Amino acid sequence: MESEWETSFSAEVQRRIEDLIHNLQFEALCHRLQVWCETEQDDLLRGLWIVATYQYPDLDFKKLKKDFESIYHEVWLSHRTYASPYDQIKNLNNVLYSKLGFSSNTQNLYAPSNSMINLVIETRRGNPIALGTIYMMVAQRLRMPVFGVNLPNIFVLTYKSEEAQFYINAYNRGTVFPRSDIDSYIAQLKLEPEERFYEPCQHLDIVRRVIVNLSLAFEKLGETAKVEELKKVLDILS
Repeated sequence: MESEWETSFSAEVQRRIEDLIHNLQFEALCHRLQVWCETEQDDLLRGLWIVATYQYPDLDFKKLKKDFESIYHEVWLSHRTYASPYDQIKNLNNVLYSKLGFSSNTQNLYAPSNSMINLVIETRRGNPIALGTIYMMVAQRLRMPVFGVNLPNIFVLTYKSEEAQFYINAYNRGTVFPRSDIDSYIAQLKLEPEERFYEPCQHLDIVRRVIVNLSLAFEKLGETAKVEELKKVLDILS
């Protein structure tokens, strides 16, 4: 079909081919996400890759994984398993933010690119959940008990072990903060405290939130067709 598109001089034929290719790619995405939801939820990177294929259908998972591994390797070189939890976080922050240059995408917070894991790794810019997921996946590869927390309006992390629990804002260069700050945040929103505001969430929650963010980004751009498609994608995760 792509070769037919290249040789056709009819704009209408080209449009129909584009629509057909997009529909096939969208069906493939939905199928991969269904499989991930049923059998592969332990692999968060794969789930984020599937979301990214909505915009980049030819994105190679092996290359994405290799790019992530290079980030992990940089942190691993200076990681010390015997260090205290706070020192481990301090070291992780130093490598990710100072050495590798990850930072918050404050100028374009609502751009669709913030939900594309490949672009966040490439540009080193992202929104709270994009930076948080990369931070969390690297930490977990280092056997650090760092997990996502599904707070309203912002995604944060928690370091939770038998000895200690504290929270991390990956969007603010890995700033560490106590539980009482979440108490204050929830109070400001006039919400009742719930366990999910303090405890680790599932990978399914993270991927669902990434898709919601992507949908909101397209809504702001007025791309209603994509918003409707992403509603169908969310239905798979429900």
